[in-house]
Amino acid sequence: GSNAPWKAVCAKFTNAQQLSDVESRTDPENDPFRSKYKARELLTEIYCSLKNFEAGDGEEHDDGETSEPEPTEEPLDGEKPVDLDAFSRGWSSDSRAGLRAARLAAVEYYLGVNHVDTEELSAGQEHLMNCMKHLGKCRVSSENVSLFIHVRNQLGILWAGRDETEKSQGFLETAESIYQRYMKENGSPPTDMTEYFCSEENQLTHQERTKKFELAYTHTLYYLAQVYQYFGENERAANYCYSTLQRQLQLNQFNPMEWALNAATLSQYYITKGQYMEGRHCLAAATVISGLAGEVPSEAERDRREQLKQKRSEIARCWIKYCLNLLRDAKKLLEDNIGELDTDRQDELRRARRREEEEEGRKQALLFGSEDTFDSIASVEEKVILGILIRKACFLYLSASLSVIHPKAKEHFQMDGFVTDHIEILQDHSALFRALAFFEEDVERRCKMHKRRVDMLEPICNDLNSQYYLLIRRQLMFELAETYNEMMDLKLTLANRQEDSQSLDNHTIKKFNHLCSASAKYFQMFLDSLCSPEGKIPEHLEEDVLRPALVARFRVARLHSKLISSSPPVQLDNLNKALENYKYVVQYCEAHPEAAAAAETELELSKEMVGLLPLKINRLKARMATNN
Repeated sequence: GSNAPWKAVCAKFTNAQQLSDVESRTDPENDPFRSKYKARELLTEIYCSLKNFEAGDGEEHDDGETSEPEPTEEPLDGEKPVDLDAFSRGWSSDSRAGLRAARLAAVEYYLGVNHVDTEELSAGQEHLMNCMKHLGKCRVSSENVSLFIHVRNQLGILWAGRDETEKSQGFLETAESIYQRYMKENGSPPTDMTEYFCSEENQLTHQERTKKFELAYTHTLYYLAQVYQYFGENERAANYCYSTLQRQLQLNQFNPMEWALNAATLSQYYITKGQYMEGRHCLAAATVISGLAGEVPSEAERDRREQLKQKRSEIARCWIKYCLNLLRDAKKLLEDNIGELDTDRQDELRRARRREEEEEGRKQALLFGSEDTFDSIASVEEKVILGILIRKACFLYLSASLSVIHPKAKEHFQMDGFVTDHIEILQDHSALFRALAFFEEDVERRCKMHKRRVDMLEPICNDLNSQYYLLIRRQLMFELAETYNEMMDLKLTLANRQEDSQSLDNHTIKKFNHLCSASAKYFQMFLDSLCSPEGKIPEHLEEDVLRPALVARFRVARLHSKLISSSPPVQLDNLNKALENYKYVVQYCEAHPEAAAAAETELELSKEMVGLLPLKINRLKARMATNN
């Protein structure tokens, strides 16, 4: 191999690698594959040279090696079920025939990848299958195992790209089995395919070999994660995704922003499964690693800065979802049967959660990090745990973290280009305050949390174009109406605590009426949005608005009957409006019996009020007549 023709082959190979990996990046737009085509010519020449050496070699070295029986070939359109006979059958790699087959296989591999890169998939597939054919004659060993795995990764991607996911799965799972068996039985750092064509002094170190081999296997896992997700095997996909991310960190081979987004996406899987510890860990890791992407100050890279901003916003959104789901789940667990906070239950659950989080086994099962990042991830996580476990700190933590997280999310999703994104973030933010208010014992503070929700949602509800954003506006109107209603109830609770007597002072009455009217106004706006352009009330309510519409009618009635006024005519007017809305609920459910199930409680109370209110109205009328 030290002769001149072999040196020429090695030089061509190095040149082909340089063209393919480096120079191709600066190919002109009108000739995007120029360097790839040049590399292809060189690889084809190398293949011919290898074949020529082989023809000339047959006579030179007749030491019995060439008479090794050639292994039988297998049909190779897809991958056979895991065939691990490859470890015991075929040419050994240190035989001349074994080395030749591996070299030819490597050139076919690079030709295959080259054709795939230039979008010539069938030619690419043919070269990759030829590579498999050459390898099929060899036994798996440290000299060729890397190629065994690389070629299957490439075929896995190729078939997945053609939506032949099962074929893809076959190749990738075989690659996984080969890696696992090799590591169990041998485990020494394997030769990299590039080393088939370089001089002794340019061989890779053990460390470099290990890194390249582990990276190839990391790709296998990454593609398998996608295959399992495609087949709906979500838990398996999540495990593979986790392994991929962890290995990328350890090998220090990753794009920080891409890695962080993948980790944030994985967190969403854990959160939906209620595995908050794992979800939190993924998000803490995402936050730390996205910090490695740094800021990009130069003007030239404005696009990249925008992208970074967008990706950080997406991670911020995942944190919001984490907090929101955590609080919602906690609220469900801690509610007593009328939706109030049950403090005994809370203490009991807090103890259980501590026990669960102390289970080291589960904690160790999912920990990201290499030496560099481990501590930073742990510290971000600590901040979150402390913030969420201590209830008083809960509000402070979320206010603080939302002022950090939220501007990041909001900043990117400004109103113009990302209207629905922006609103969804605000709705999540509002829902967070709503869930937090549930845990707050101080009524004043509870009120302030709901006020924050109003301040967030009211401006956009009024700014949005009612024609284009009808559904979103309906959601916002309904939420605003409910929020004002909640604030009104809290105001009343406060007033009743302060005043033993029935008399409320004027300021409190004014405030109460303002909240009451605001709630009624938004419920009414919601109901008006269901009418025809001429303002006609629909005879039949569609299923998606049936319950909200009946609830809104019921609430409007209730709010009107609660308004406080010292003027009898105003009182009369409010009671009549209340009666009219209660009647609507009763009559609609009589005309459409199937609707009753959608609002059972509201219907029952409305029937009661339709019986009682006329008496009250008549008494008021009689009083007014007497006074006149």
